Amino acid sequence: MSGLAPFGARLRRAMDERGPLCVGIDPHASLLAEWGLNDDVTGLERFSRTVVEAVADRVAVLKPQSAFFERFGSRGLAVLETSVAEARAAGALVVMDAKRGDIGSTMAAYAESFLHKDAPLFSDALTVSPYLGYGSLSPAVALARESGAGLFVLALTSNPEGGEVQHAVRADGRNVGATMLAHLSVENAGEEPLGSFGAVVGATLGDLSSYDLDINGPLLAPGIGAQGATPADLPGVFGAAVRNVVPNVSRGVLRHGPDAVALRDAAERFAEEIRHAVAAS
Repeated sequence: MSGLAPFGARLRRAMDERGPLCVGIDPHASLLAEWGLNDDVTGLERFSRTVVEAVADRVAVLKPQSAFFERFGSRGLAVLETSVAEARAAGALVVMDAKRGDIGSTMAAYAESFLHKDAPLFSDALTVSPYLGYGSLSPAVALARESGAGLFVLALTSNPEGGEVQHAVRADGRNVGATMLAHLSVENAGEEPLGSFGAVVGATLGDLSSYDLDINGPLLAPGIGAQGATPADLPGVFGAAVRNVVPNVSRGVLRHGPDAVALRDAAERFAEEIRHAVAAS
């Protein structure tokens, strides 16, 4: 065992203490250029360190997108390792946005990369894709439980292409997205104060009242800011489950860099708007 409390309990505490905001760390080439940085490992390192130093001591969650580090090979992964370690040391929970999904021993190896307590890239939670069947995630579920980590399963994503899979209707009359939510409800049954197995549900999707979002787990909600959703939209989208929503903002905060104070101020503005929207619901 890792000695860590379950991810859901740690996340609930962080959200209550710091607010529910999740800030993405997405160092894509155009954003590096906006910061006046070169699209190389030096620029990547400067970008990531600046974000972590600016906000990791005050937001609940940081979510690095692994692809933007992987594209630089082993040196990029070294920067990612450092960013994860420094963010966690500053008190932020780290959700690794890697969207891994496979079967059997391969899924187990992906899980070990991010969820084993001794892994260099150990993160508090990992995004995963269930579209080889929810059961294919079993190795990640088991290791997350053992390590005190969590998962965020792609269920109702904000990209328009997702609908052709997630809205497909099964023989039992329930669509695929609702099926994933139902699986997560089972994983989280009886957990207090919050289960560790969450869903990714886009904040841009409008009224989701036809779905049972009460999975007793967190709902990672991309789409706030540059994608068009606002904190004020959250109660209308998530209804009674809004208290368990972890809204993700990436460009809406990151575009204020490289000034650390401006990054911090932007994160605090979003956090306050989200806190107000949730309290008013």
